[in-house]
Amino acid sequence: MGKRIAVIGGGIAGLAATVRLQQRAPADTEIILYERDAALGGKLRTGELAGLAVEQGAESFLFSAPDGAESAAVSLTRRLGLGDDLVHPAPRPAALAIGGRLTPIPPGTMFGIPGDLATLDRTASPEADADRDTGRPLLAPGEDITVGELVRARYGDQVVDRLVDPMLGGVYAGRADRLSLRVTMPQLARTAEAEHTLRDAVRAAQAQSKRTPGRPVFAAVRGGMSRLVAAAASASDARICLGQPVRELTRTPKGWRLTFGPAPAPQTDDVDAVILAVPAKPAARLLAEAAPETAQAVGALQYASVALMAMALPPGTALPDLSGFLVPPGEGTLVKAATFFTRKWPHLTDPDGPVIVRASLGHAGEEQRLQHDDETLFLQTHAELCELVGVKLPAPAEFWLRRWGGALPQYAPGHGDRILQVRAGLPPGLALAGAAFDGVGIPACVVSGERAAGDVCKHLDGA
Repeated sequence: MGKRIAVIGGGIAGLAATVRLQQRAPADTEIILYERDAALGGKLRTGELAGLAVEQGAESFLFSAPDGAESAAVSLTRRLGLGDDLVHPAPRPAALAIGGRLTPIPPGTMFGIPGDLATLDRTASPEADADRDTGRPLLAPGEDITVGELVRARYGDQVVDRLVDPMLGGVYAGRADRLSLRVTMPQLARTAEAEHTLRDAVRAAQAQSKRTPGRPVFAAVRGGMSRLVAAAASASDARICLGQPVRELTRTPKGWRLTFGPAPAPQTDDVDAVILAVPAKPAARLLAEAAPETAQAVGALQYASVALMAMALPPGTALPDLSGFLVPPGEGTLVKAATFFTRKWPHLTDPDGPVIVRASLGHAGEEQRLQHDDETLFLQTHAELCELVGVKLPAPAEFWLRRWGGALPQYAPGHGDRILQVRAGLPPGLALAGAAFDGVGIPACVVSGERAAGDVCKHLDGA
């Protein structure tokens, strides 16, 4: 009789796990995917605005992996038959909104950290002579500190506040003074173990980059990320249970029992192995009985909330010749980033079509600013966009707002070591996957899901 494997969580990590299980597990294996929401995809969700597909979550993914090969997201997209539908952004620059004007992002930085201070021009003023050689490496082997602690000590506050914070905020919605260097910039953390100055550590990390010249940095799927979600669900051949939250996970003599569905009418399923591909808090709740100490460590991870708003402006609306801009937290705006969506993505560019602007709202710790109703947030966002771009934008024909409460993990220093301990404390036949454990971004989540699938297959092979 074939084995049964449960995947809890239908985001991209869980979907990647099911696809890998379908490829790796014996043909008679039953794969069951449980998703509490009414739709798969998690933070990959494509909406419609003025007749165009506009992402309500993640907009794109890295094209290349750190080793120079295609990223796991690109590889998965190709395996799912969507390789011909990969699209890339136009080569337009982005800017920073500082002091009421848009200024180009300095070239050659690593998440805003320059290897050459001369490139900063007037964007930020580094502290003179702070980055001096003290005769020892910046970090001890394996040491982890916040990004802000390192950069403030070496380059000063302005580089962090004006450059690093908005760059990290665009990805994590977090602040440099709270985010782990080793998680957010692993290459820089490694070179900082050998180099004596931040300048040399950045340059060494950049020199180690294996990105192929001329290869695009980002990619997306024509028609929207929801096509990737649908293709993965189809290829997995899994039994998909939508609207079915898993409420309990208990050990049995042969594996695991899942209690799922509405609380007044629960159902149960017995399976041989489980992949938890859900955020930290629900993962901790499900682990509480089988691995209480591990559950406590998992549940300690904090999250930031964000919201995304898209506006369909009239055809021909004038915008700066940019792909978009980032806003440092010190500017005090609700808007932390904006993308000129139809200008950034050439396949959507139509001189006779609507001009789509997508704004990201809220930094970590600003959740209360996102509690207003949709109309209030729209009016504030529209007013701020007018001020930030320096022109009076017309009223949009349509807009939508998507709220992502507790969506982005905030990795404190030591996160990597804690996750190693968490995984070491898991009972056999149970694996973890997703952004809570292995990093944000679609490629990282795909790698995480595929790794979890490999782990449970190895367990079952040896069982």
